[in-house]
Amino acid sequence: MVLRKYNGMQNEMPQTFSSMLDRFFNESVNTRGFTGFTPHVDACETENGYEIEVALPGIRKEDIAIDFQEGKLTISGERRFEKKEEGRRYQMLETQYGTFSRSFYLPDNVNPDKISAQLQDGVLLVNVPKDEHKTMKRQIKIARGEEARQNTKQKRVGASEDGK
Repeated sequence: MVLRKYNGMQNEMPQTFSSMLDRFFNESVNTRGFTGFTPHVDACETENGYEIEVALPGIRKEDIAIDFQEGKLTISGERRFEKKEEGRRYQMLETQYGTFSRSFYLPDNVNPDKISAQLQDGVLLVNVPKDEHKTMKRQIKIARGEEARQNTKQKRVGASEDGK
């Protein structure tokens, strides 16, 4: 006996254009093997930083790597296909296996030293806090032209007296 997924496409000719597209994409996706997959991501900005949630069911934290370099956060890893019992013949296999990598370009106002991550119930939560010094609002005083020149002269005189 062979188990088959019922998708309404048992007839030779698809009933609708939509069902024809579904059949095309299902067949092309299911025949690609274990090369890789793209996990689903939810990302949001909060007042204090950015939160990225990645759906990674069945993946151990040892199989996940998180890197931050030059403003790019990369989450990568692998979901391995492990046969549990010999003698099993899979009739249908829809779970995606293989390697994955997702990258996110973050703004300059993040603090890379305080990035944290936790894996719970198959969901990886990455917290990227904003740098308080870069996001703090500052008031800049505007000087008149004469005041600015005098301040510049005073700085030069003070620097020359210090020997710098």
